[in-house]
Amino acid sequence: MSSETGKGNLIVISAPSGAGKTSLASRVLEDHEVQRLKFSISHTTRRPRRGECDGVDYFFVPVEEFRRMIDQDAFLEYARVYGSHYYGTSRAFVEAQLDGGNDVLLDIDVQGALQVQQRHPKALMVFVFPPSFRVLEERLRNRGLDDEEEIKRRLQTAAGEISLYDRYSYVIVNDDLEKSILELKSIILAARCRLPRNAHRARRICRTFQPQAG
Repeated sequence: MSSETGKGNLIVISAPSGAGKTSLASRVLEDHEVQRLKFSISHTTRRPRRGECDGVDYFFVPVEEFRRMIDQDAFLEYARVYGSHYYGTSRAFVEAQLDGGNDVLLDIDVQGALQVQQRHPKALMVFVFPPSFRVLEERLRNRGLDDEEEIKRRLQTAAGEISLYDRYSYVIVNDDLEKSILELKSIILAARCRLPRNAHRARRICRTFQPQAG
């Protein structure tokens, strides 16, 4: 993409585990109306879950490699989640996509999102709420990925994450997936109309209204 449209937007989406942000992000990425939207695949030290693929869902790396990347300042953000596994976002990928005019979507936890916000104050920060604690608990149990101890840990963590919602610019209550998809799309598309991203194009059009010589 040429410099006419400026740099892309960084969209950061966070939610408690089980709130549905990954499903929401996946659906928007597949939507043909939201073009030039790139997903930043995170690095993690945890093992793949059932159905997950390396390089598609995450880059699954050993702890030693992840720590080397930390030392090399290779991450835009990184965090140790639930006291065990590391997650991180590649700085090089994000910056290259933004410089090329693409929008980049980060699906990351609150801890990492606030790190990104410090580095990119203009990032679009979107927090996804579950309809209630009870619904979140049901979703975590119904997906069948975690044992009882892990479910309790995630619910406890969720309480702390939700308390930080006011650090975000946008809030989506995911009680209806189709409605939530529309809301996220609207945030992304509206941001593309902001003046800084379109200033060069606007100036070019203005020049066409100037009197022509001769």
